Amino acid sequence: MSKQSLLLGAVLISVSLVGCAKDDTSDARANMTERQKDSLIARSPIPGAKAVNKAMITADSATARQNRIDSAQNNP
Repeated sequence: MSKQSLLLGAVLISVSLVGCAKDDTSDARANMTERQKDSLIARSPIPGAKAVNKAMITADSATARQNRIDSAQNNP
């Protein structure tokens, strides 16, 4: 076998291995909670990102308010 054939074989194997490599970024996003994904969107420069942030703040406020009401009703 010539050096050129060996080099070509090595390059093909390397490209194949890189193509089959695991993509860590997609796995990281797959394991994120919905809130974490929304937080990423809220901090991005895409149109409507501010609305996502505002919705998250509003939801947090409503949850906190409901928790205060529940604790006041359970502790007379």
